[in-house]
Amino acid sequence: MHGRPRKPATEGDSLVVEAKIEKLRTLQKQLLHNHRNRIYTKDALEISSNLLEINPEVYTAWNYRKLAVESMIVDLKDDEELIKSLVTGELRIVELALRRNPKSYGAWHHRKWVLQRNILPADFHHEFRLLDGLLKLDSRNFHGWNYRRFVAALKNVSEEDELKFMTDKIEANFSNYSAWHNRSVLLSQMLKNKDRDSHVKENVLEEEFELVHQAIFTDPDDQSGWFYYLWLLDQTTSHSPSLISLWPTNGSNIILSNNVNTNDQISETISDYARLNGTLPIVLCFNQPVKGINSSTVSVQSSFTVNKYLTWKPLANGNTDEACYWMTCLKLPKRKSDVCTSYSVEVTLDHCHGGIVSSSYSELNGSYKFNFTLDIKYTDLEALDNNLFTEMFVWEDENSHKRITLAPEIICRTSLEQLQLTITPEPAEASKWCRETLSNEVSLFRELLSEMDCKIAKLTVARLLVVLDALPSNEQKKVHTEEVLKLYDDLMKSDHQHVRYYKDERSLVLIDQITCDKELLTRHCSRNTTFQNQVYLHLNSLSLSRIGFMERLLWVHMLDLSHNELNSIEGIEAMQLLCCLSLRGNRISSFTALGPLKLLPSLKALDLSYNEIGSHPIDTTRYLCESPLSHSTAKEVATNHWEAVLLFQDLQLIQLDITGNAIANQEFLTMLVKILPTLTWIDGTVVSH
Repeated sequence: MHGRPRKPATEGDSLVVEAKIEKLRTLQKQLLHNHRNRIYTKDALEISSNLLEINPEVYTAWNYRKLAVESMIVDLKDDEELIKSLVTGELRIVELALRRNPKSYGAWHHRKWVLQRNILPADFHHEFRLLDGLLKLDSRNFHGWNYRRFVAALKNVSEEDELKFMTDKIEANFSNYSAWHNRSVLLSQMLKNKDRDSHVKENVLEEEFELVHQAIFTDPDDQSGWFYYLWLLDQTTSHSPSLISLWPTNGSNIILSNNVNTNDQISETISDYARLNGTLPIVLCFNQPVKGINSSTVSVQSSFTVNKYLTWKPLANGNTDEACYWMTCLKLPKRKSDVCTSYSVEVTLDHCHGGIVSSSYSELNGSYKFNFTLDIKYTDLEALDNNLFTEMFVWEDENSHKRITLAPEIICRTSLEQLQLTITPEPAEASKWCRETLSNEVSLFRELLSEMDCKIAKLTVARLLVVLDALPSNEQKKVHTEEVLKLYDDLMKSDHQHVRYYKDERSLVLIDQITCDKELLTRHCSRNTTFQNQVYLHLNSLSLSRIGFMERLLWVHMLDLSHNELNSIEGIEAMQLLCCLSLRGNRISSFTALGPLKLLPSLKALDLSYNEIGSHPIDTTRYLCESPLSHSTAKEVATNHWEAVLLFQDLQLIQLDITGNAIANQEFLTMLVKILPTLTWIDGTVVSH
């Protein structure tokens, strides 16, 4: 191990190993016999001790000892001396096991169990002495650090004393990752307790920045300090859950009509969604995953009859009760006259209810109220039959003569000004302190980069600048975007091992820049004249490997992401109005990566052509259970395109392009036609069902 050559085994060594194996088998057999027959005697306990001294990883032996100790304590009744001897013996056998393996989960858990029983007063002096010895042998033993937190809590050791102990360990060895981690665990609780006093929190964080700077500038290539530094930045910029985006937008006018006014610059038309579902979607977007979105925490009132107990569902793959995006659907009213009817809708989120929380149980920041109007210009839902897909949809290129660019004021109206709510602002002093702190950090690491070429420092400066640009400001444009993009370009050239990560981060910066600047966004938007002047967003040929900030694009009907480098579309599920999506010429390698499409009920036209689907073989040995779709084995289902079935059976596609993928043979296309009864065109050809 670690470059040391192994000594060839001799005949004597083999005999010793065989004898040890035989002894282990005998002890294990005796242990299981005693465990099965509930034999809790001193001799039986000694057998488990002998086994654990040789192999501390026999978890059954530790469980047996717990049952034996509890039984023997009952039998001993009030004989304190014998009980003390029994407990001391348990602590002794744990120490013997830890000498064999200082990172034995079972041994550490058993020692905690003994102390938690509180049978006798704990000898904290002995416990800390034991920990000191173990941490001297291996200062990175995270089991020892976890146990130290446990013992310190039992003894009520002050947080200041524990911080001093960790400071001594860190200053002795800046590379002690476990000490840094333990410090972050302790400080997380301290900062949570002091969160109401912003000045105290700021002072603590400033001292921590000074400490971690010593580590980073002593050895910039050591990662321990950098990891702690990232945690520290997160504490500096962390926010409570907030509502950052929604659809329909606040103050907007939603028109449901067969006839769309092409000159209407303010109203938003969603006739296709309504025709398909008979409902109106309401989408809420938060800055972090939250749970607790339901009819008791979100109130929806309208001038037409609304179900008081609306069902809110998270827009996320898999079974989860926590997500950044949440949606409910209002059942649209039926009308009998031809006269336009206008309805008002008001949605309220109130943090006073305390039900909307993040995974860390931080409550929603502030109260929110928004409203919109709904103009209905049809006699009933069945009459709302637009002509959106009576002909095959043809994706426009950048030079298409059909493309009509939107004026900046329209984009501003439909997306930026009303899409994002004003988040409850932080106190001016706190915001000022955060900005000054981050600016100082940027200056510090720019100075480091002027002296040496450090990849982690470059990455840190890029992250700092991104956070600085995201802070509340009077400036709408991202002032540091070009510098950040250049930093990621440099990192991709110098660090090939992490190119994919840098590309993903660069892609997010680019999308952030486009979607927050109305002038830039205007250049990428148009209305499609053939298909009812729907909003068409062009994000093609940008070398994107990841998408983000979809909460700013909830109003988009048609999205072109072609000719990028995407292998995932996570986040697109927020765009509930999306009816046309092009992923042509990307790097999608499986249908599983397209899971978010199942959450888009309006999706009608999908272009997956010229990706890598089918180029990478599926490891069928991973699927050991039978398929829920049939009685065939998992291997048979895998060869019969089970991924595609799981995806397309939930979609209502009218048009699909999949040519140019390895999987797109005639057998596969025939299967698609069977599981997609709504399909009219496939690869430009009319489908005959």
